[in-house]
Amino acid sequence: MSVTAETSSPSRRPWLRLRPGRWALKTAAFLAFVYILTPLIFITWLSFYSQEIPSYPPEGYSLKWYGQAIANDRFIDAFIISAEVGILATLIGLAVALPASIGLSRLKFFGRGAANNLLLMPLIVPGIVLGFAIYVMLVEFTILSGYSVMNSFGGLVLGHVLLVIPWMTRLIMASLSGFDRTLEEAAQNLGANRLTTFRRITLPGILPGVVAGSMFGFVASFGNLELSLFLVGPGRTTLPIAILQYLQWKIDPTIAAISVLQILIIAVAMLITDRFVKLSRVV
Repeated sequence: MSVTAETSSPSRRPWLRLRPGRWALKTAAFLAFVYILTPLIFITWLSFYSQEIPSYPPEGYSLKWYGQAIANDRFIDAFIISAEVGILATLIGLAVALPASIGLSRLKFFGRGAANNLLLMPLIVPGIVLGFAIYVMLVEFTILSGYSVMNSFGGLVLGHVLLVIPWMTRLIMASLSGFDRTLEEAAQNLGANRLTTFRRITLPGILPGVVAGSMFGFVASFGNLELSLFLVGPGRTTLPIAILQYLQWKIDPTIAAISVLQILIIAVAMLITDRFVKLSRVV
């Protein structure tokens, strides 16, 4: 009797104590997780199809599309250009976002709210509108200065800088909000100047936010299509544009293979980074 009562006791079954609200929350989270992963699962599955024209059920499975993706010089060149633009935009954006985040978090001045909202504008404005606006600006600059920057590599990087700044600013400010400023005060009381305090105390403390913001900004730049369509020049095709042009003429699992490779590269980079800098503290 005692064994049966003990076995059927609610304390032995924690799931019985869950309230309906928690069940609903867990169910919603599970459905959202499935919704996010479903496209990735199907893209990965499609990349292993053996036939050229996708159909169900598949005729077989093969790795040949990965070989074709890696052997395609157009995709390789576009990948390199996207990586170069993403890295340069991330570095320039970090030089702007880091002091801007510190200023918005630590200083009180007139127009602080407007400046904060201004840094978020590239996330609010549609990419196609932002790309057209930057293109018009470059046209006007070329007419007024006589120096052509239209369809240049510098103009492309300039446009992508606007994409990475909001990600960096948000995540760095989130990291600053949880930083203990008494550590800075202690360092300055011991004789450290402001630059030394920032370099040895503040920056290591907010490093997860800096790294997370840089990674999210790079991913946003690397995968951008709308803005890049207006700013790329001859011979400077980014990877998303190369994929779009490929799909205009041919539909096969090569694009799925490229997508899976991108996901793997980004996932490995995030895992390696999280090994040394705990991104979970910020994101």
